[in-house]
This record gives sequence, structure tokens and C-alpha cells, in this order.
Amino acid sequence: MIDLHCHIDLFPNPHEVIRECEARSVYVLCVTTTPSAWEGTSSLIAGHPRMRVALGLHPQLAAERHPELALFDRLLGHTRWVGEVGLDGSEEFRGAWGVQCEVFEHVLGRCEEAGGRLLSIHSRRSAGDVLGTLARFPGAGVPVLHWFSGTRREIETAVGQDCWFSVGLPMLRSKKGRGLISAMPRNRVLTETDGPFAQVGGMPAYPWHVVQAIAGLASLWQVSEAQAAEILRNNLRALVASADIAAEEGPTTSDQVRQMGDPDDVPRE
Repeated sequence: MIDLHCHIDLFPNPHEVIRECEARSVYVLCVTTTPSAWEGTSSLIAGHPRMRVALGLHPQLAAERHPELALFDRLLGHTRWVGEVGLDGSEEFRGAWGVQCEVFEHVLGRCEEAGGRLLSIHSRRSAGDVLGTLARFPGAGVPVLHWFSGTRREIETAVGQDCWFSVGLPMLRSKKGRGLISAMPRNRVLTETDGPFAQVGGMPAYPWHVVQAIAGLASLWQVSEAQAAEILRNNLRALVASADIAAEEGPTTSDQVRQMGDPDDVPRE
């Protein structure tokens, strides 16, 4: 199982969640909302080889936390993963649009200077602007559009820009979401929960709830759940291999998947 977008540090019981992820062999990308959260989250998941921490500055916090960009710059050399970053065009955050754009452009510029990163990107009500900004920083790395809610035409643009997608159960439960996922190349799709913000059955989504997303994708793709899980494992390998990134997190590209927890170690659902 693979959860490529989870806020592990924001669960009320993160140590219990991490232990359960380890017991269930779940690969988790722990995104952060501020640079100051990166070191603490890294300490939380220390010793858990299937977990990685992404260095982020959430667009909804851009106005408040943009002074942390200096810390972002200092930490960037220690991780291959950046997220959650991006833009949010929702009405309540429109007043900070200028700061959001400055922060996102700064992040992409620094990633480009650093040789590229794997990026988990927020694009709520801003897909066109996110894609336009990414186009100006082609060396920023490999974008993974989290919980994408744009249009089919924007999916075509994103695919042309070598973007990937992480999808979860809420998308698979909506007609629009299923339509969007159907338009995504299945070899560019990975699963996510966005826990604890997203919910399953009225409770926070935990990383192992991606098993329900796997079932939803299997139905949408008209394959077995075992086949869907294998597609996702292969996709994770390909995503990591697609980024020849120099960072202090690990040695060489050929070792990256193994050190992150080879998806072959994940039991079939």
C-alpha cells in the first residue's frame, strides 16, 4: 500500500499511526505544511524505512509563514521530496494570492537550482495557474498533483508537462473525480489519503485506508485489486527512478526505491 500524501504529524496520535503503518507495510510520504515542521516530522519517522518526509510550505499558510522560506532553503539539500506546496484559489485565500505566487515561485526556483525534486503539489481552484507556473520552472523536478480537481483539458496539459497524480477515496466517490481519474494515464497515478484532513466513514483517513482507493481504482480500471496494487507499485518505482536528484537523503538513484522501502515488500491486498 502506498500513501503518497499524508500529514502524519497532524494526527493526534502520530506514534500509534506510524507503528500501525509499519505493521501493515504501508509506504507513506509525510508531507509538511511549514518548513519548521520538517525536522520534528523527520524525528517522528526515524527508523521507519518505508516513510519519507517532504519539505513544504502550504499555500493556505503562505501569508503567515512566508518568512520561513529561508529555513526552506537551508533544509532543501536534505530531502528529495518537497510538499505540500502550490497554490489555492479558494475565495478565503484569494486575498493572499500574491504571496502564494511568490512563495510557490521561490520554492520551484530553489528546487530547480538544487537539481530538481519530487514535488507534491496543491492546486485547488488553481490548476491552470499551477501548471503555468510549473512551465516556467521546467527543471524544478517531477510534479505530483495531489487531489487534482481541475478539468480534463488541464489533465492533458499536465500530462504534457510530465506531471503525475495522487488520488484518494474522496475522488473515487464522486462522479467528477472518477471522470478525472479515468482521463489520467494509469502509469502516472498513485494513491493518497490526505489524512487526517480527508475522512473515511466520518473518521480521519489513515494511511492504510488506501486499500479502499486501490479497490476503487481496480473497479475503474477494470482489473483485479491485485493487478491495481501491482500497477501502483510499479508506478512508485518509476516515479522515484524518474528523478535523478542529488540530496543527502540517500546515495544513488539505483538505491532509492530500496532505501524508501521497496514496494515489492508490500503484501498483496
